[in-house]
Amino acid sequence: MRVHVVSDVHGNSEDLEKAGDGADALICLGDLVLFLDYADHSRGIFPDLFGVENADRLVELRTARRFEEARVLGNRLWEGLDRNAAIEAAVRRQYAELFAAFPTPTYATYGNVDMPSLWPEYAQSGTTVLDGERVEIGGLVFGFVGGGLRTPMRTPYEIDDETYAAKIAALGEVDVLCTHIPPEVPDLCYDTVARRFERGSAALLEAIHTVRPKYSLFGHVHQPLARRMRIGATECVNVGHFASSGTPWTLEW
Repeated sequence: MRVHVVSDVHGNSEDLEKAGDGADALICLGDLVLFLDYADHSRGIFPDLFGVENADRLVELRTARRFEEARVLGNRLWEGLDRNAAIEAAVRRQYAELFAAFPTPTYATYGNVDMPSLWPEYAQSGTTVLDGERVEIGGLVFGFVGGGLRTPMRTPYEIDDETYAAKIAALGEVDVLCTHIPPEVPDLCYDTVARRFERGSAALLEAIHTVRPKYSLFGHVHQPLARRMRIGATECVNVGHFASSGTPWTLEW
């Protein structure tokens, strides 16, 4: 059995169309939407609406962790515009292209920048969306939990720690834990380019210790200090920033 795993697609539909080649199934761990490309500030919903110069400034403020100033900039730019309608229209355009690129079968969960309320409209019959749920693939049990935890970035699908922990607990015994965010381990949460810690989950780390799955697969941190680490019986793997690599991570058994 061969499964390809991707995360942090961020608009890369071209490579997504080929991500399932040679595999029995594709797993996607979220962040389909591209709001702003931190490597190329001309790409994404934000520069399409407000231009590259404003995108440069927003990235500068966020990278410096000056989140309040970034919010002030954003609020000024959005004045007089229907923010929700503009973002939803742009996300719909991206989702139409990205969901059409998924092979059959695909098993997917949400990232923190996704809009779960729209997924039922775009997920085709070959795509199974899971969040706080399990599925058997080739004799192994895979558990999925999507989204991220609360941060000053205030991305669209952030949930509180208690709700996230309840979803992890609801999975029970699984062979493979599939999440968007990593367990709360410094080396797995630190982004070496952004030079900051992203939020990881303590509940996920606890489940790794108690459930002892074969694998914990995740994304979210684009340039992690450590891409993989063994915790007890579990191999923890950041499957990579698919938007930049265009290459899925492979799991075979």
